[in-house]
Amino acid sequence: MFHRNMTFCSSGNELQLTGVLDDCLCDIESIDDFNTFKIFPKIQKLQERDYFRYYKVNLKRPCPFWADDGHCSIKDCHVEPCPESKIPVGIKAGSANKYSKAANNSKELEDCEQANKLGAVNSTLSNQSKEAFIDWARYDDSQDHFCELDDERSPDAQYVDLLLNPERYTGYKGPSAWRVWNSIYEENCFKPRSVYRPLNPLAPSRGGDDGESFYTWLEGLCLEKRVFYKLISGLHASINLHLCANYLLEETWGKPRWGPNVKEFTRRFDPAETKGEGPRRLKNLYFLYLIELRALSKVAPYFERAVVDLYTGNGHEDAESKALLLDIFRDTKSFHMHFDEKSMFAGDKKGAKSLKEEFRLHFKNISRIMDCVGCDKCRLWGKLQTQGLGTALKILFSEKEIQSLPENSPSKGFQLTRQEIVALVNAFGRLSTSIKELQNFKVLLQQTR
Repeated sequence: MFHRNMTFCSSGNELQLTGVLDDCLCDIESIDDFNTFKIFPKIQKLQERDYFRYYKVNLKRPCPFWADDGHCSIKDCHVEPCPESKIPVGIKAGSANKYSKAANNSKELEDCEQANKLGAVNSTLSNQSKEAFIDWARYDDSQDHFCELDDERSPDAQYVDLLLNPERYTGYKGPSAWRVWNSIYEENCFKPRSVYRPLNPLAPSRGGDDGESFYTWLEGLCLEKRVFYKLISGLHASINLHLCANYLLEETWGKPRWGPNVKEFTRRFDPAETKGEGPRRLKNLYFLYLIELRALSKVAPYFERAVVDLYTGNGHEDAESKALLLDIFRDTKSFHMHFDEKSMFAGDKKGAKSLKEEFRLHFKNISRIMDCVGCDKCRLWGKLQTQGLGTALKILFSEKEIQSLPENSPSKGFQLTRQEIVALVNAFGRLSTSIKELQNFKVLLQQTR
Protein backbone atom coordinates (compact mmCIF):
# COMPACT_ATOMS: atom_id res chain seq x y z
CA MET A 1 0.00 0.00 0.00
CA PHE A 2 1.05 3.62 -0.42
CA HIS A 3 2.59 5.30 2.54
CA ARG A 4 0.14 7.95 3.70
CA ASN A 5 2.76 10.67 3.15
CA MET A 6 3.29 9.81 -0.51
CA THR A 7 1.31 11.46 -3.25
CA PHE A 8 1.18 11.04 -7.00
CA CYS A 9 -0.83 13.37 -9.17
CA SER A 10 -1.08 13.71 -12.91
CA SER A 11 -4.10 15.97 -12.91
CA GLY A 12 -3.86 18.46 -15.73
CA ASN A 13 -0.85 16.56 -17.12
CA GLU A 14 1.25 17.48 -14.11
CA LEU A 15 3.32 14.75 -12.53
CA GLN A 16 3.97 14.91 -8.81
CA LEU A 17 5.66 12.09 -6.92
CA THR A 18 6.54 13.06 -3.38
CA GLY A 19 6.69 11.77 0.17
CA VAL A 20 8.26 9.02 2.26
CA LEU A 21 8.99 5.53 0.93
CA ASP A 22 7.80 2.37 2.65
CA ASP A 23 10.27 0.04 4.42
CA CYS A 24 12.84 2.84 4.78
CA LEU A 25 13.02 6.33 6.25
CA CYS A 26 13.72 8.32 3.12
CA ASP A 27 11.75 10.80 1.08
CA ILE A 28 11.69 11.16 -2.68
CA GLU A 29 12.68 14.82 -2.72
CA SER A 30 15.95 14.05 -0.91
CA ILE A 31 16.79 11.32 -3.41
CA ASP A 32 16.00 13.61 -6.36
CA ASP A 33 18.30 16.37 -5.09
CA PHE A 34 21.09 13.99 -4.11
CA ASN A 35 21.02 12.22 -7.46
CA THR A 36 20.75 15.38 -9.57
CA PHE A 37 23.51 17.39 -7.92
CA LYS A 38 25.96 14.73 -6.69
CA ILE A 39 25.59 11.32 -8.29
CA PHE A 40 24.31 11.72 -11.85
CA PRO A 41 27.07 13.97 -13.30
CA LYS A 42 29.86 11.81 -11.86
CA ILE A 43 28.40 8.40 -12.67
CA GLN A 44 27.91 9.55 -16.28
CA LYS A 45 31.62 10.39 -16.55
CA LEU A 46 32.62 7.12 -14.92
CA GLN A 47 30.58 5.07 -17.39
CA GLU A 48 32.52 6.67 -20.24
CA ARG A 49 35.83 5.30 -18.94
CA ASP A 50 37.30 2.35 -20.81
CA TYR A 51 37.17 0.10 -17.76
CA PHE A 52 33.41 0.51 -17.45
CA ARG A 53 32.28 0.85 -21.08
CA TYR A 54 33.27 -2.65 -22.23
CA TYR A 55 31.12 -5.51 -20.94
CA LYS A 56 31.64 -9.14 -21.84
CA VAL A 57 28.41 -11.00 -22.44
CA ASN A 58 27.13 -14.15 -24.12
CA LEU A 59 24.01 -13.27 -26.10
CA LYS A 60 23.75 -16.76 -27.62
CA ARG A 61 23.01 -18.79 -24.51
CA PRO A 62 19.81 -20.81 -25.03
CA CYS A 63 16.75 -20.16 -22.89
CA PRO A 64 16.82 -22.82 -20.13
CA PHE A 65 13.09 -22.75 -19.36
CA TRP A 66 11.15 -23.07 -22.62
CA ALA A 67 11.76 -23.79 -26.28
CA ASP A 68 13.29 -20.82 -28.00
CA ASP A 69 10.49 -19.08 -29.89
CA GLY A 70 12.98 -17.13 -31.98
CA HIS A 71 14.09 -13.54 -31.74
CA CYS A 72 11.67 -10.67 -32.07
CA SER A 73 10.21 -10.16 -35.51
CA ILE A 74 11.76 -6.71 -35.91
CA LYS A 75 14.44 -7.22 -38.52
CA ASP A 76 17.23 -5.52 -36.56
CA CYS A 77 16.57 -6.93 -33.09
CA HIS A 78 19.39 -9.42 -33.66
CA VAL A 79 23.13 -8.77 -33.70
CA GLU A 80 24.02 -7.01 -36.93
CA PRO A 81 27.76 -7.37 -37.57
CA CYS A 82 29.53 -4.46 -39.17
CA PRO A 83 30.21 -4.77 -42.91
CA GLU A 84 33.85 -5.64 -43.52
CA SER A 85 34.48 -2.22 -45.02
CA LYS A 86 33.48 -0.65 -41.72
CA ILE A 87 35.68 -2.80 -39.47
CA PRO A 88 38.73 -0.79 -38.27
CA VAL A 89 42.02 -1.89 -39.83
CA GLY A 90 43.46 -2.62 -36.36
CA ILE A 91 41.01 -5.48 -35.85
CA LYS A 92 41.61 -6.94 -39.32
CA ALA A 93 45.37 -6.88 -38.62
CA GLY A 94 44.96 -9.56 -35.94
CA SER A 95 47.77 -9.55 -33.40
CA ALA A 96 49.68 -6.75 -35.11
CA ASN A 97 48.97 -3.97 -32.63
CA LYS A 98 49.93 -0.98 -34.77
CA TYR A 99 46.92 1.22 -34.25
CA SER A 100 45.87 3.19 -31.21
CA LYS A 101 42.44 2.91 -29.67
CA ALA A 102 41.83 6.54 -30.54
CA ALA A 103 42.39 5.80 -34.19
CA ASN A 104 40.04 2.85 -34.16
CA ASN A 105 37.29 4.61 -32.21
CA SER A 106 36.81 7.49 -34.63
CA LYS A 107 34.67 7.77 -37.75
CA GLU A 108 34.62 4.01 -38.36
CA LEU A 109 32.76 3.39 -35.10
CA GLU A 110 30.26 6.14 -35.85
CA ASP A 111 29.58 4.52 -39.21
CA CYS A 112 29.32 1.16 -37.51
CA GLU A 113 26.68 2.45 -35.10
CA GLN A 114 24.69 3.78 -38.05
CA ALA A 115 25.01 0.43 -39.79
CA ASN A 116 23.55 -1.28 -36.72
CA LYS A 117 19.88 -0.35 -36.76
CA LEU A 118 17.19 -0.61 -34.11
CA GLY A 119 17.95 -3.26 -31.48
CA ALA A 120 21.23 -4.43 -33.01
CA VAL A 121 24.36 -4.83 -30.89
CA ASN A 122 27.58 -3.27 -32.12
CA SER A 123 30.53 -5.51 -31.22
CA THR A 124 33.25 -3.43 -32.86
CA LEU A 125 36.39 -3.15 -30.70
CA SER A 126 39.91 -2.05 -31.34
CA ASN A 127 42.69 -4.63 -31.35
CA GLN A 128 44.38 -2.88 -28.44
CA SER A 129 41.20 -3.16 -26.38
CA LYS A 130 41.03 -6.90 -27.06
CA GLU A 131 44.58 -7.38 -25.80
CA ALA A 132 43.83 -5.34 -22.69
CA PHE A 133 40.87 -7.60 -21.85
CA ILE A 134 43.18 -10.60 -21.64
CA ASP A 135 45.17 -8.74 -18.98
CA TRP A 136 41.99 -7.72 -17.13
CA ALA A 137 40.94 -11.36 -16.89
CA ARG A 138 44.01 -12.12 -14.79
CA TYR A 139 42.70 -9.76 -12.11
CA ASP A 140 39.39 -11.59 -11.74
CA ASP A 141 38.39 -14.31 -9.28
CA SER A 142 35.25 -16.37 -8.78
CA GLN A 143 32.77 -16.22 -5.95
CA ASP A 144 29.36 -17.51 -4.95
CA HIS A 145 26.96 -15.28 -6.86
CA PHE A 146 23.41 -14.05 -6.80
CA CYS A 147 23.47 -14.24 -10.61
CA GLU A 148 24.12 -16.86 -13.23
CA LEU A 149 27.33 -15.49 -14.72
CA ASP A 150 28.28 -15.93 -18.34
CA ASP A 151 31.37 -18.03 -18.96
CA GLU A 152 33.78 -15.41 -20.26
CA ARG A 153 35.90 -18.15 -21.84
CA SER A 154 33.02 -19.29 -24.05
CA PRO A 155 33.63 -18.68 -27.75
CA ASP A 156 30.14 -17.13 -27.84
CA ALA A 157 31.03 -14.49 -25.23
CA GLN A 158 31.92 -11.13 -26.74
CA TYR A 159 32.89 -7.71 -25.50
CA VAL A 160 30.29 -5.04 -26.18
CA ASP A 161 30.92 -1.32 -26.09
CA LEU A 162 28.01 -0.06 -23.99
CA LEU A 163 28.39 3.49 -25.26
CA LEU A 164 27.78 2.32 -28.82
CA ASN A 165 24.79 0.23 -27.75
CA PRO A 166 22.59 2.47 -25.58
CA GLU A 167 19.50 1.05 -23.94
CA ARG A 168 16.49 2.35 -25.84
CA TYR A 169 13.17 1.38 -27.37
CA THR A 170 13.55 -1.41 -29.92
CA GLY A 171 9.94 -2.34 -30.56
CA TYR A 172 10.40 -5.68 -28.77
CA LYS A 173 7.00 -6.43 -27.23
CA GLY A 174 4.08 -8.84 -27.44
CA PRO A 175 3.83 -12.45 -26.22
CA SER A 176 7.58 -13.12 -26.11
CA ALA A 177 8.39 -10.08 -23.96
CA TRP A 178 5.33 -10.58 -21.78
CA ARG A 179 6.28 -14.23 -21.20
CA VAL A 180 9.66 -13.21 -19.77
CA TRP A 181 8.26 -10.75 -17.24
CA ASN A 182 5.35 -13.02 -16.39
CA SER A 183 7.78 -15.84 -15.58
CA ILE A 184 9.80 -13.50 -13.39
CA TYR A 185 6.81 -12.28 -11.39
CA GLU A 186 4.69 -15.43 -11.29
CA GLU A 187 7.37 -18.02 -10.60
CA ASN A 188 10.12 -16.20 -8.74
CA CYS A 189 8.58 -13.55 -6.47
CA PHE A 190 7.36 -15.88 -3.70
CA LYS A 191 3.77 -15.44 -4.92
CA PRO A 192 1.08 -18.12 -4.82
CA ARG A 193 -0.74 -18.65 -8.10
CA SER A 194 -4.05 -17.75 -6.46
CA VAL A 195 -2.84 -14.15 -6.05
CA TYR A 196 -2.94 -12.08 -9.23
CA ARG A 197 -0.79 -9.07 -10.03
CA PRO A 198 -2.56 -5.86 -11.07
CA LEU A 199 -2.96 -5.45 -14.85
CA ASN A 200 -2.20 -9.14 -15.40
CA PRO A 201 -4.25 -10.10 -18.50
CA LEU A 202 -4.61 -13.66 -17.17
CA ALA A 203 -6.23 -12.50 -13.93
CA PRO A 204 -9.97 -13.23 -13.65
CA SER A 205 -12.28 -10.23 -13.48
CA ARG A 206 -12.58 -9.08 -9.89
CA GLY A 207 -14.87 -6.13 -10.23
CA GLY A 208 -13.50 -3.03 -8.52
CA ASP A 209 -10.52 -4.77 -6.91
CA ASP A 210 -7.90 -2.95 -9.06
CA GLY A 211 -5.09 -4.94 -7.44
CA GLU A 212 -5.86 -4.09 -3.84
CA SER A 213 -6.01 -7.78 -2.89
CA PHE A 214 -2.50 -8.22 -4.31
CA TYR A 215 -1.10 -5.40 -2.18
CA THR A 216 -2.92 -6.69 0.88
CA TRP A 217 -1.15 -10.00 0.31
CA LEU A 218 2.18 -8.24 -0.31
CA GLU A 219 1.99 -6.24 2.92
CA GLY A 220 1.42 -9.49 4.80
CA LEU A 221 4.76 -10.92 3.67
CA CYS A 222 7.95 -10.79 5.69
CA LEU A 223 10.24 -7.84 4.95
CA GLU A 224 12.68 -9.92 2.89
CA LYS A 225 10.09 -11.21 0.43
CA ARG A 226 8.45 -7.80 0.22
CA VAL A 227 11.85 -6.26 -0.59
CA PHE A 228 12.44 -8.90 -3.28
CA TYR A 229 9.24 -7.97 -5.11
CA LYS A 230 10.00 -4.25 -4.87
CA LEU A 231 13.46 -4.75 -6.34
CA ILE A 232 12.08 -6.60 -9.38
CA SER A 233 9.26 -4.10 -9.82
CA GLY A 234 11.73 -1.21 -9.51
CA LEU A 235 14.01 -2.76 -12.12
CA HIS A 236 11.04 -3.23 -14.46
CA ALA A 237 10.01 0.41 -13.95
CA SER A 238 13.54 1.63 -14.60
CA ILE A 239 13.78 -0.29 -17.86
CA ASN A 240 10.41 1.05 -18.98
CA LEU A 241 11.53 4.59 -18.18
CA HIS A 242 14.63 4.18 -20.35
CA LEU A 243 12.50 2.99 -23.25
CA CYS A 244 10.14 5.95 -22.87
CA ALA A 245 13.02 8.43 -22.62
CA ASN A 246 14.98 7.03 -25.59
CA TYR A 247 12.15 6.30 -27.98
CA LEU A 248 12.27 6.15 -31.77
CA LEU A 249 10.16 9.22 -32.52
CA GLU A 250 10.58 9.13 -36.28
CA GLU A 251 12.84 7.78 -38.99
CA THR A 252 13.15 9.59 -42.29
CA TRP A 253 15.58 8.58 -45.02
CA GLY A 254 17.31 6.18 -42.66
CA LYS A 255 17.99 8.87 -40.06
CA PRO A 256 16.32 7.96 -36.76
CA ARG A 257 15.38 10.63 -34.24
CA TRP A 258 15.39 9.45 -30.61
CA GLY A 259 13.90 11.25 -27.66
CA PRO A 260 11.35 11.23 -24.82
CA ASN A 261 7.87 9.98 -25.64
CA VAL A 262 5.38 11.58 -23.23
CA LYS A 263 2.46 9.52 -24.54
CA GLU A 264 4.33 6.27 -23.93
CA PHE A 265 5.36 7.43 -20.45
CA THR A 266 1.74 8.29 -19.63
CA ARG A 267 0.55 4.91 -20.88
CA ARG A 268 3.00 3.08 -18.61
CA PHE A 269 2.90 5.23 -15.47
CA ASP A 270 -0.12 7.53 -15.30
CA PRO A 271 -2.48 6.53 -12.42
CA ALA A 272 -5.57 6.76 -14.61
CA GLU A 273 -3.98 4.70 -17.40
CA THR A 274 -2.63 2.03 -15.03
CA LYS A 275 -5.42 1.89 -12.43
CA GLY A 276 -3.08 3.38 -9.85
CA GLU A 277 -0.28 0.91 -10.55
CA GLY A 278 2.10 3.43 -12.17
CA PRO A 279 2.89 5.36 -8.97
CA ARG A 280 3.68 2.13 -7.14
CA ARG A 281 6.10 1.13 -9.88
CA LEU A 282 7.89 4.47 -9.67
CA LYS A 283 8.05 4.24 -5.90
CA ASN A 284 9.77 0.85 -6.28
CA LEU A 285 12.28 2.45 -8.66
CA TYR A 286 13.33 4.81 -5.86
CA PHE A 287 13.52 1.88 -3.45
CA LEU A 288 15.83 -0.01 -5.82
CA TYR A 289 17.99 3.11 -6.16
CA LEU A 290 18.41 3.17 -2.37
CA ILE A 291 19.39 -0.50 -2.26
CA GLU A 292 22.13 -0.11 -4.87
CA LEU A 293 23.24 3.21 -3.33
CA ARG A 294 23.66 1.41 -0.02
CA ALA A 295 25.70 -1.32 -1.69
CA LEU A 296 28.08 1.24 -3.19
CA SER A 297 28.65 2.84 0.21
CA LYS A 298 29.29 -0.59 1.75
CA VAL A 299 31.76 -1.80 -0.88
CA ALA A 300 33.93 1.34 -0.71
CA PRO A 301 36.58 -0.26 1.58
CA TYR A 302 37.17 -2.94 -1.06
CA PHE A 303 38.19 -0.33 -3.64
CA GLU A 304 39.96 2.03 -1.24
CA ARG A 305 42.79 -0.49 -0.85
CA ALA A 306 45.95 0.21 -2.82
CA VAL A 307 46.00 -3.38 -4.08
CA VAL A 308 42.82 -2.82 -6.13
CA ASP A 309 43.27 -1.22 -9.56
CA LEU A 310 40.75 -0.55 -12.30
CA TYR A 311 43.28 -2.02 -14.68
CA THR A 312 43.18 -1.35 -18.42
CA GLY A 313 46.89 -0.99 -19.07
CA ASN A 314 46.71 2.80 -19.27
CA GLY A 315 48.16 3.87 -15.93
CA HIS A 316 47.07 7.51 -16.14
CA GLU A 317 43.47 6.71 -17.07
CA ASP A 318 43.31 3.90 -14.51
CA ALA A 319 44.33 6.31 -11.74
CA GLU A 320 41.77 8.89 -12.87
CA SER A 321 39.03 6.27 -13.03
CA LYS A 322 39.75 5.05 -9.52
CA ALA A 323 39.85 8.62 -8.17
CA LEU A 324 36.44 9.32 -9.71
CA LEU A 325 35.02 6.08 -8.34
CA LEU A 326 36.30 6.87 -4.84
CA ASP A 327 34.79 10.35 -5.12
CA ILE A 328 31.42 8.76 -5.85
CA PHE A 329 31.87 6.47 -2.85
CA ARG A 330 32.44 9.52 -0.63
CA ASP A 331 29.16 10.94 -1.90
CA THR A 332 27.28 7.72 -1.21
CA LYS A 333 28.59 7.72 2.37
CA SER A 334 27.40 11.30 2.85
CA PHE A 335 23.77 10.31 2.19
CA HIS A 336 22.08 10.06 5.60
CA MET A 337 18.90 8.14 4.79
CA HIS A 338 20.20 4.77 3.67
CA PHE A 339 18.17 1.57 3.65
CA ASP A 340 19.13 -0.53 6.68
CA GLU A 341 19.95 -3.98 5.35
CA LYS A 342 20.57 -5.24 8.91
CA SER A 343 16.80 -5.45 9.30
CA MET A 344 16.83 -8.30 6.77
CA PHE A 345 17.53 -11.93 7.67
CA ALA A 346 17.62 -10.93 11.32
CA GLY A 347 15.54 -13.79 12.77
CA ASP A 348 16.80 -17.05 14.24
CA LYS A 349 20.02 -18.12 12.56
CA LYS A 350 18.69 -21.30 10.95
CA GLY A 351 15.55 -19.67 9.55
CA ALA A 352 17.43 -16.58 8.43
CA LYS A 353 20.06 -18.66 6.63
CA SER A 354 17.40 -20.70 4.85
CA LEU A 355 15.48 -17.57 3.80
CA LYS A 356 18.65 -15.88 2.56
CA GLU A 357 19.51 -18.89 0.41
CA GLU A 358 15.97 -18.99 -0.98
CA PHE A 359 16.27 -15.27 -1.74
CA ARG A 360 19.58 -15.83 -3.53
CA LEU A 361 18.34 -18.76 -5.61
CA HIS A 362 15.18 -16.93 -6.68
CA PHE A 363 17.24 -14.01 -7.89
CA LYS A 364 19.74 -16.29 -9.60
CA ASN A 365 16.84 -17.88 -11.43
CA ILE A 366 15.72 -14.47 -12.68
CA SER A 367 19.19 -13.84 -14.08
CA ARG A 368 18.83 -17.08 -16.07
CA ILE A 369 15.47 -15.95 -17.46
CA MET A 370 17.29 -13.05 -19.13
CA ASP A 371 18.63 -15.61 -21.62
CA CYS A 372 15.04 -15.99 -22.82
CA VAL A 373 14.75 -12.38 -24.00
CA GLY A 374 14.31 -12.38 -27.77
CA CYS A 375 15.87 -9.00 -28.59
CA ASP A 376 19.66 -8.93 -28.31
CA LYS A 377 19.88 -5.31 -27.19
CA CYS A 378 17.15 -5.91 -24.58
CA ARG A 379 18.93 -9.08 -23.49
CA LEU A 380 22.24 -7.23 -23.18
CA TRP A 381 20.84 -4.57 -20.86
CA GLY A 382 18.60 -7.02 -19.01
CA LYS A 383 21.57 -9.26 -18.21
CA LEU A 384 23.76 -6.31 -17.20
CA GLN A 385 21.16 -4.76 -14.88
CA THR A 386 20.21 -8.02 -13.18
CA GLN A 387 23.89 -8.81 -12.68
CA GLY A 388 24.44 -5.33 -11.26
CA LEU A 389 21.63 -5.79 -8.77
CA GLY A 390 22.85 -9.29 -7.95
CA THR A 391 26.30 -7.84 -7.23
CA ALA A 392 24.72 -5.20 -4.99
CA LEU A 393 22.93 -7.92 -3.01
CA LYS A 394 26.15 -9.92 -2.74
CA ILE A 395 27.83 -6.81 -1.28
CA LEU A 396 25.07 -6.08 1.22
CA PHE A 397 25.20 -9.61 2.58
CA SER A 398 29.02 -9.71 2.79
CA GLU A 399 29.61 -6.85 5.24
CA LYS A 400 31.77 -8.86 7.65
CA GLU A 401 33.98 -10.15 4.85
CA ILE A 402 34.43 -6.64 3.41
CA GLN A 403 35.32 -5.17 6.81
CA SER A 404 38.04 -7.78 7.36
CA LEU A 405 39.75 -7.38 3.99
CA PRO A 406 43.57 -7.24 4.13
CA GLU A 407 45.01 -3.92 2.98
CA ASN A 408 47.79 -5.15 0.71
CA SER A 409 46.74 -8.55 -0.56
CA PRO A 410 43.75 -10.14 -2.29
CA SER A 411 41.08 -11.63 -0.07
CA LYS A 412 39.59 -15.09 -0.35
CA GLY A 413 36.61 -14.00 1.73
CA PHE A 414 35.25 -11.42 -0.70
CA GLN A 415 36.18 -10.74 -4.28
CA LEU A 416 34.57 -8.97 -7.22
CA THR A 417 35.30 -9.89 -10.82
CA ARG A 418 35.71 -7.16 -13.38
CA GLN A 419 32.41 -8.28 -14.94
CA GLU A 420 30.62 -7.70 -11.62
CA ILE A 421 32.25 -4.30 -11.11
CA VAL A 422 31.27 -3.14 -14.60
CA ALA A 423 27.70 -4.41 -14.10
CA LEU A 424 27.40 -2.80 -10.66
CA VAL A 425 28.47 0.66 -11.83
CA ASN A 426 26.48 0.61 -15.05
CA ALA A 427 23.35 -0.77 -13.38
CA PHE A 428 23.45 2.03 -10.81
CA GLY A 429 24.17 4.45 -13.62
CA ARG A 430 20.96 3.28 -15.30
CA LEU A 431 18.98 3.91 -12.09
CA SER A 432 20.54 7.34 -11.69
CA THR A 433 19.56 8.09 -15.28
CA SER A 434 16.00 6.88 -14.61
CA ILE A 435 15.60 9.28 -11.69
CA LYS A 436 16.93 12.11 -13.88
CA GLU A 437 14.66 11.14 -16.78
CA LEU A 438 11.69 11.13 -14.44
CA GLN A 439 12.41 14.77 -13.59
CA ASN A 440 12.49 15.54 -17.30
CA PHE A 441 9.10 13.92 -17.86
CA LYS A 442 7.66 16.04 -15.04
CA VAL A 443 8.76 19.15 -16.93
CA LEU A 444 7.46 17.85 -20.26
CA LEU A 445 4.06 17.05 -18.73
CA GLN A 446 3.84 20.56 -17.31
CA GLN A 447 4.64 22.00 -20.74
CA THR A 448 1.80 20.04 -22.35
CA ARG A 449 -0.84 21.44 -19.99
